[in-house]
Formats: sequence, C-alpha cells, structure tokens
Amino acid sequence: MEKTTSEKLKLGIFVIIGLLLFVLAVYLIGNRQNMFVKTFSISANFNNVNGLMQGNNVRYSGINVGTVKTISMVNDSTINVNMVIEEKMVKHIKKDAIATIGTDGLVGNMIVNIIPGKGDAAIISSGDIIKSYTKIGTSEMLNTLNVTNENAALLTAELLEITNSITKGKGTLGMLINDTITANNIKLAINNLKYASIEANKLVRDINSIVTDINIDESVAGVLLNDSIEAQKIKDIISNFDESSKDIKVVLTNLNETISNIKDGEGAFNYLTNDKEFVKNLEESIKNINEGTDKFKQNMEALKHNFLTRSYFRKLERQAKKNMRKEQKND
Repeated sequence: MEKTTSEKLKLGIFVIIGLLLFVLAVYLIGNRQNMFVKTFSISANFNNVNGLMQGNNVRYSGINVGTVKTISMVNDSTINVNMVIEEKMVKHIKKDAIATIGTDGLVGNMIVNIIPGKGDAAIISSGDIIKSYTKIGTSEMLNTLNVTNENAALLTAELLEITNSITKGKGTLGMLINDTITANNIKLAINNLKYASIEANKLVRDINSIVTDINIDESVAGVLLNDSIEAQKIKDIISNFDESSKDIKVVLTNLNETISNIKDGEGAFNYLTNDKEFVKNLEESIKNINEGTDKFKQNMEALKHNFLTRSYFRKLERQAKKNMRKEQKND
C-alpha cells in the first residue's frame, strides 16, 4: 500500500528526531569519556580500590579533570589505576601530587581525588605514576569499631568491678572514701601542711626583708666585690700571710733541727741533761758546798766571840755603823 505524503513526513520527522537523540547521546557519552578533548594518561598504584570502576571520575582539587581508563592488577597487593586527564590540566598537576580513592558524597560513586603537592616539583607528564594514599575502608573501619566496642565492654566491666570494690571499702581509694577516721587524719594533715606553708611564706618574707635591709655596698663583701683598691689590699695581706707562713715553716724546721741536735748530739746541754753520773756528782758537790758554807758560818761566828779576834770584828761593826750614818746624812 502506497504511503501518503503526511505519513512520509511523520516518518521523516521521527527519523530525524531519532538521529538527533542518537547524536546527542553519543556526544554526552563521548564528552563524559573525554573523547572529544585532548588527553594524557597518568596512573597510580593502590593496595585497595574500594570498588572503583572504569569510567569513574577523576577530580583535581574538586574539579572533574578526567576519568578512570583501566584498572589492572600488578601483583597480589598492588592495583594500577590508569587515568585519562584533560591535557589543559597538565600545567596544574605536578609530580608530587597524591591520588586517593573516595566517594562522590556519602553513598555516591567511587572517584579518584588528586591532591596537589606541597613542594615545587616539576609539571607532570604523560605516563607518570604519581604517589597514592589508600584510605581506611568501611570494612576496616567496622572491624576497628568492633574491636573498640569489645575493649570498651571490657573496660566498662573492669570499671564496674573497681567501683564495686571502692563502694565496699576495698583498696586504698575505698578506704579513703569510706573510712571517716582516715579522712579526718588526711584533713588534719592537709591543714598542717597549709599551716606549715603559711609559716614558710612568713619566714621567707622575713628573710627577704632582712636581706633587703642589708647595705651590701657598705658591707665587707660589697667592698671586696666593688672596691678594687681594697680588694688589692686584701690580696696583698693574704700574700703576706702566705710568705709569713713559709718563713715560720722554715724557722720551725730549723728549730726542730736544733732541738734534735741538742737532744742527739754530744754538747754540754745533752751531757748535763742525759748523764746521770754527772748529775749525781753535781748534787753531791752542791750538797758539800752547802755543808761547807754552814761550817764556814759557824767558824766565823766562833771567831767573833774569840778574844783574839773579837776586837777586830767590833772595829768592823763600828766602821760599818759610821759609814751608815754618813750615808744617811748625805741623803
């Protein structure tokens, strides 16, 4: 059946609209995949891509700059993510940039974030492998939270046990809380410490006042520290004392030698002090002299009373009295 003109027009319009939608879809997909701009590729190695897929966005400082081209396993612990970046962004990305894997929002698609480096590294070039940083995954966070919860439960149980022990008065802390006598003793000790600190502060203030009142400039220490002339005099005195002590030492040494010579030598003193026979003879001689002196006095007294010599002694007495009177007159 031959189609009418209106039907042919509708078919043509439908085909044109379909072609336009197809071209628009191809453009949008191609634009998303950077098919119509110049690109270059860089890559980064991760230990875990956390569900990252080909075609996910790559952002640099929050701006979409490319997409994930390929994800390949390098070895059992390294995954290489190859990224297609718009060529116009080359001048902004440097070799010390760091790639991380994140999410677009709380439950969005996985993306690769490129964080700018902090140094003055060179501009990145096509084929470079930049550093990467793998964030902790959700499962690892849940495992960590699980361990934390278990530790919190154990800690709570131990705290409960400790609290019960304290409530029952067990341990030092329980005794301090429940024993009123110990609490009063501690309170008394604290009061004593407080009183001691007050007295100590008072003592320090008194000492400070005494030290402040001392005129250090007029004191001996101040003169020695500030007056160079007096300090030199003191220095000379000390030097003289030092010289005198040396001289005294020499004199004492000579005196010791002299005493040693007297004691150990063969001089008269040593003979007089150490010869017992000589001392004995000397004592006998002195004794004989004393006895001879007594006998001489007795003989002289006897001669005074003898008639032959009595006149002579009387004459001597008169002459002595005469001389005495003459001296008294002269005085």
